[in-house]
Amino acid sequence: MTKLVSLEGVSKAFTLHLRGGARLDVVSGVTFTAHAGECIVLGGPSGAGKSSLLKIIYGNYRCDSGRVLVRDGDELVDVAAAAPRRILALRRSIMGYVSQFLRVIPRVGALDIVVAAGRESGLADDKARRRAESLLSQLNVPERLWSLPPATFSGGEQQRVNIARGLVSDRPVLLLDEPTASLDARNRAVVIDLIERKKAAGAAIIGIFHDEDVRDAVASRVVDVTQFSAKAAA
Repeated sequence: MTKLVSLEGVSKAFTLHLRGGARLDVVSGVTFTAHAGECIVLGGPSGAGKSSLLKIIYGNYRCDSGRVLVRDGDELVDVAAAAPRRILALRRSIMGYVSQFLRVIPRVGALDIVVAAGRESGLADDKARRRAESLLSQLNVPERLWSLPPATFSGGEQQRVNIARGLVSDRPVLLLDEPTASLDARNRAVVIDLIERKKAAGAAIIGIFHDEDVRDAVASRVVDVTQFSAKAAA
């Protein structure tokens, strides 16, 4: 199987400047690989460092040591050492990210937000629009809302737009931070189906799912982040 993401000895600590420069160790020596066609679920309690790991892979956080290798064609790019411009290029074509929160330009309509995400990843305008419309329909976002800015939507509706935006492209790596947290059972089932389709298409998915039913349905493997806590490594 093709390795799309590999973490090798990744460690991260935060300096708390408002606490006199105290050091908060988060994870130490994280090592795992995500292959094409599988979903790696990060397990462990809140505060274990799961979301921090996703942000390290995406390049929002720099790790203190270790390597974060992401495949871009024949090249393995070390996100931990890459220049910002290289990381932005990976985000455009290789890595998709779905967070718990929708952050968009306030006056842009929901459909245009999803279409724009598809275009940014390289899809032609018409293909991006068809996919956006299909995803919003599958995720039960009423068509009457498509032209409206998501700031006017409920939390669950905003999250469904967020999921559509993250899944509209053909990026081979997907990072999912509790994508089903605010969804009802009907829409959780839709997201499970969409994730399974991405796996079948060869994407490597790394995600956090606190809903046990969703986790059990999509997980190829579970990586327990607590084994890499600073306390466990001491």
